[in-house]
Amino acid sequence: MKDEKKKQDTALFRYGLIADLTNIPPGTRGLYAKIQKKADRKYKIPHSDKTTVAAETIRDWLKKYRKEGFDALLPKDRKDRGKSRKLPVHVSDLLLETKEKNPDFTVKMVIKHVRKSGKVEPGTRLADSTVYKLLARHGLMKKQENPAQDHRRFSYKNAGELFMSDVMHGPAVKTQGNRKRKTYLIAFIDDATRVIPYAAFAMSENTASFMPVLKQAIMRRGLPQRLFVDNGSAFRSKHLSLVCAKLGITLIHSRPYAPQGKGKIERWFRTVRLQFLPMLTDKNKSSLEDLNSALWAYVEMEYHQNVHRILRQTPLQAWAEKAGNVNYPAPWLDIDEMFLFETKRKVMKDRTVSLNGVAYEVDAALVGETVTLKYDPSKQGDTVDVWHNNKFQHKAKCLDAYANCFVKRDRPSCTIQETGKETLHTSPSQPVNFARIAGKMKGSDDV
Repeated sequence: MKDEKKKQDTALFRYGLIADLTNIPPGTRGLYAKIQKKADRKYKIPHSDKTTVAAETIRDWLKKYRKEGFDALLPKDRKDRGKSRKLPVHVSDLLLETKEKNPDFTVKMVIKHVRKSGKVEPGTRLADSTVYKLLARHGLMKKQENPAQDHRRFSYKNAGELFMSDVMHGPAVKTQGNRKRKTYLIAFIDDATRVIPYAAFAMSENTASFMPVLKQAIMRRGLPQRLFVDNGSAFRSKHLSLVCAKLGITLIHSRPYAPQGKGKIERWFRTVRLQFLPMLTDKNKSSLEDLNSALWAYVEMEYHQNVHRILRQTPLQAWAEKAGNVNYPAPWLDIDEMFLFETKRKVMKDRTVSLNGVAYEVDAALVGETVTLKYDPSKQGDTVDVWHNNKFQHKAKCLDAYANCFVKRDRPSCTIQETGKETLHTSPSQPVNFARIAGKMKGSDDV
């Protein structure tokens, strides 16, 4: 399971690197320059000490993704798995000494210099990645200094090219028991038209609250080519990355401590604070449903209908002009299934699996197996989809321990054998006539 997680992390990194290139047709002028620009940068690669990716490697990932989809980015098992690739001690010392004396040497130059020295046995494998890891562990690889950041105002031309999303702290609403709880406004805005694809107040700002809002935004205004989000835990979740990868959405995170790129969504939040929040009544804040009803009435009846200062037209008018190329989900695409959360569980001997403190009953044939549970956190306690070996098995229901008291269980039949005579088969539902058996044994000549 750990190997699967590492492979998934690596595949998500690879997709994140090529995501903005997948919308560019092959052979387009300037594509190779974009790839080379990515190759010149440094990255934090999952489960690797390397910080750069070659242009040919990026091009190979892009080609595989276009041909076979996200699964093609999963790393394959090494052919020499199980064999040691550790460098001999004297070779490691020689490599480190060479790099210390020649700090400007690249990894390839260090390897070439060491081989020319004649101190390395012929046939010794000196892979670039292995040598790089050795030098990096000892702090001998130079770190590129970050150039001065260039902040510029930007705006996409067409609707659907970029959605921005962020979270704003909202008012408190009444919950069960007449208690008040703080709310969080999760919102999306289209960069080109300033239309709000969807926005809703939630009781938390975690991934479980964020995903339903994203699903509604996609169902109402189509699939964005790019999704620009913050660095919060909800936006850094693996579930969000997987959903975006499967839908072909490029997930972009803003630089830490650099909120300048989110100016449009922050400006809309300011509008909400100035125009919407002061108009709320106690009735609007009596429940989360009432608060969201008031919010959407404001968005559709006021915000979308008012002329935007920058656009010089209403957001809906801008959408009508620029939404010609918006990509809506295909009719055959099961959006609900794609947004389900996934987790792995081992089926216990009593045919149950536990998920967030709730026990579910699965098929007896899966006892001892590791299954994948797909579920909607907002419907926790109803049913979960059980998958095994990438195949759907059934919908598991919550365990009803009391009802199980009256379920008739199948039990194996009992067998009593007489020496040299006959075999009697009985079951718990058919009582054994021990007097008859004793009589037969008494009259037997073999006893």
